[in-house]
Amino acid sequence: MSSPRGEPRYVLCLRNDGYEASLVVRRLYRRIADPHAARRGLVRVIDESGEDYLFPAKLFAAIALPKRSASGTLAATPDGIGKPESSD
Repeated sequence: MSSPRGEPRYVLCLRNDGYEASLVVRRLYRRIADPHAARRGLVRVIDESGEDYLFPAKLFAAIALPKRSASGTLAATPDGIGKPESSD
């Protein structure tokens, strides 16, 4: 599912170098649109703490999910078990 600007709303963590407590490799994270951060090579995601933080964009790959799949995607939680996100 994409944001209003057409940017993917989810990213896949490829590496977690230096952020092992905050990111899990091969986990999907919800991306929060932040044009200012993007210009600096950063991406804002909801991390394992459930809060949004900035991370280097090179740690992630953008993932475009079909709307149907995105509505059932689980939110990242500290224990790895999430609740389906609400569709906004």
